[in-house]
Amino acid sequence: MNVLVRGSSGLIGSALISALANEGHRVIRLTRSGSAGDHGTVRWDPSASEIDTDRLEGIDAVVHLAGESVEGRWTSAKKARIRKSRVQGTRLLAETLAGLPVPPGVMVSASATGYYGDRGDELLREESAPGPNFLARTCQEWEAAADPARGAGVRVAHPRFGLVLSAEGGALATMLPIFKLDGGGKIGSGRLRYFLYFMNNDTGQPLKRLLLFEALRLYLSAYCPYALWRPRLRGTSWKSLSIQTERICRESGA
Repeated sequence: MNVLVRGSSGLIGSALISALANEGHRVIRLTRSGSAGDHGTVRWDPSASEIDTDRLEGIDAVVHLAGESVEGRWTSAKKARIRKSRVQGTRLLAETLAGLPVPPGVMVSASATGYYGDRGDELLREESAPGPNFLARTCQEWEAAADPARGAGVRVAHPRFGLVLSAEGGALATMLPIFKLDGGGKIGSGRLRYFLYFMNNDTGQPLKRLLLFEALRLYLSAYCPYALWRPRLRGTSWKSLSIQTERICRESGA
């Protein structure tokens, strides 16, 4: 297959590209910095509603992953960027695909478990109602922005990702220094807080299945089968750090 990928340099995108390349699929990167001589890229600029449609001919599948990081202080400007980067880019891509003479067969457009909001220990499924907070509203708009492609007969699937944990960076890299400084204690009231997480070495496989299997469409929760309760996350992090520290000491002869 010829697979167009937006967000190819991120944690999830890099894992997906590796999984696709191992099976002989051709990956084309959707990027703002693509050049005319680079046949492995398609250039676009969502803020200007521009995309090089000539290079989309022959694309079999599309994976759209990119968006402003949710890390950082949530000022009004930050929240606007979080929403705009997801909704605007997804809508442009979906409308462009819908207008092609031969649209791709499938579009996998990322979403997040933030769709459900903070529901405590309530059991949630893909068909559960969305939450009322900012992230939930953003995820609803994000998913709805792919409707033009859906309307054109493209099979659209939305993997709702949990927190992606990876030794290569991302959320775990931000969290570990805090744990090392003994800052991984209770937040607020200390009531139940769950982490729906995904190990980055696993992310390529479910995305690949969404591309290949016609029966998989609409919404898919993409996280490990067991939610991680915050105290358990704290304990797991300390165990991991202790093991790592012990290994480093042994290797250094300390």
